[in-house]
Amino acid sequence: MAYPFSEALAGLTGTATRDIFRLLSRPEIISFAGGLPANDCLPVAAVAEITAELLADGAEARRILQYGTTEGYPGLRELLAPLLADAGITGLGPDNLLIVSGGGQGLDLMCKAFLNAHDAVLVEDPAFLGFLDTARAYNGRNIGVRAEADGIDLDDLEAKIKRYAPKLLYCVPTFSNPSGKTWPAEKRKAVARLAAEYGVMVIEDDPYARLRFAGTPVPSIKSFDEAGRVVYISSFSKTVSPGLRVGFAAGDAEVIRKLAIGKQGADLHTPNLSMAIVKRYLEKQYFYPNIEKSLPVYRERKNAMVDALDRYWPEEFRRTDPDGGLFIWGEFPPHVDTAALFPEAIARNAAYIIGSVFFAEGADGQKRGSNTLRLNYSNETPERIERGIKVLGELFREKLASSP
Repeated sequence: MAYPFSEALAGLTGTATRDIFRLLSRPEIISFAGGLPANDCLPVAAVAEITAELLADGAEARRILQYGTTEGYPGLRELLAPLLADAGITGLGPDNLLIVSGGGQGLDLMCKAFLNAHDAVLVEDPAFLGFLDTARAYNGRNIGVRAEADGIDLDDLEAKIKRYAPKLLYCVPTFSNPSGKTWPAEKRKAVARLAAEYGVMVIEDDPYARLRFAGTPVPSIKSFDEAGRVVYISSFSKTVSPGLRVGFAAGDAEVIRKLAIGKQGADLHTPNLSMAIVKRYLEKQYFYPNIEKSLPVYRERKNAMVDALDRYWPEEFRRTDPDGGLFIWGEFPPHVDTAALFPEAIARNAAYIIGSVFFAEGADGQKRGSNTLRLNYSNETPERIERGIKVLGELFREKLASSP
């Protein structure tokens, strides 16, 4: 049946990761596809304890089960100061903060607040596919900016700001999804300066920075923002629980007020129970100890994947080696099509994400990155990582051996 869908949604078919999750009910498939935190690191006992306490307190339980304020559960925003300080952000009060339903809602609200039809949106290529679809849903025009080994190409960024007059720049400067790259402080400071100079709003998406298991933390772009042009978005999805759907946006009070208005028309407020759990989790000082317990798990799994890639994959394959986060990005010679090989990978019970879905459309409207892929190491054991990477390595070696 032909339904009169909007132009914004007619061309959207859902993200590749959502589609692949449907395949993963088969336990024999070793998945490097999703961006899931390690199941072993989810604080099940702590959340159970907190939930029981909250619902056993009659006054608190009634507050949780009633409507709440759009801005967030009482007292939660005030507890975010240490997390912001981790990113070098100080001096913000409750009026500068909005609790959102996962970091993804923060991205959606920024697009809702700033994009008109056909407005240009700059993204570092490759970029988080969830944001690319969100911008398209608001009729935004995604334009890729070249990436260097240490992140966005500042010369290309400034040239495209001048050429396209974008409303937004979207970036994940720490352990980027999908590349795993981290920008140096000098590059972040330069982006804040360009945003101020040209009046571009920057969405700094930072869900992974606290999952650092090597190297030195880098201040956020927001920490260099003197013009109110950067909105910092983070969440508890990777550090507490993705199922709770609690995140936050930090920015100029005028921008945050506008985001709150947009949120009122979306879900009124983030679920009170989820926000109350996160608030009590922070109050009980469970947050940092659980991260410290989790980091060796992620380090071990990342190292297991890197070691297996080096042993089993073709020498023509080039990859990143992140100091944290959840992803490794890889590139084959141009004639290797990772999308064409994906069905064979599934047939061999291994999954990855094809890289082309992470690229903005080129000037000719064509997709790029057909020879690339993203690998997630966080949600499989080292033993399954070894097995799955070996299986995929055999597939890619066969492809390269048969190529002219």
